[in-house]
Amino acid sequence: MTTTAAEPHQAEDGPASIRVAVVDDHEMFRTGVITTLQPHFHVVGQAADVESSILMVEQTRPDVVLLDVHVPGGQGGGGAEILSRSHPLSPRSVFLALSVSDSPRDVGSVIRAGARGYVTKTISAKDLVSSIRQVHEGYAVFSPKLAGFVLSAFQEDEAADAGRVEDDELDRLSAREQEVMRLIARGYTYREVASELFISIKTVETHVSNVLRKLQLSNRTELTRWAADRRIV
Repeated sequence: MTTTAAEPHQAEDGPASIRVAVVDDHEMFRTGVITTLQPHFHVVGQAADVESSILMVEQTRPDVVLLDVHVPGGQGGGGAEILSRSHPLSPRSVFLALSVSDSPRDVGSVIRAGARGYVTKTISAKDLVSSIRQVHEGYAVFSPKLAGFVLSAFQEDEAADAGRVEDDELDRLSAREQEVMRLIARGYTYREVASELFISIKTVETHVSNVLRKLQLSNRTELTRWAADRRIV
């Protein structure tokens, strides 16, 4: 059920205070967090499941959403689903994950979905208030032990992206062109390639010309470097 504060508590920072929403399916914990935050922020809404959270974010347009990772409902995606579906409805809202979980999988899922930070529920009240202010100012905030998980998640994404690029480039080449390319990159002469693959030297020359054209390379030296950089020889 969604609950939007009709008369938000007047924070000590005045009318310009940060507007915060809290998403957590444990009512007692959610209530405790709200009590902790009210002296510092305008708490404009709260919710306990995926669908009501998305509706609440759309209706209240909070500056910061404090988001649990494991939230029931929706399509089973929890906090990551809330984030990905809410962002188009309230693009200026930023999300800070607050969860009991410190597993790499949970951290990675919400960070990839676009969360600005991730802190665990062992955080102190003072640090939680500070973390909300920091993500609102544009900083990324993570509990110290989670920083490595976040770095790994981005490195895995970069490696996957690089792999997709390499696959796309290789897919431009026919199977025979790939065979020729690998042998040429290893230093084989045209005659040696022809002997290895039982084709004519003229056919080898044609394949090499096609490979260079498709990969937008100028000569065999560039081809060797291209293949070595991708570790495909």
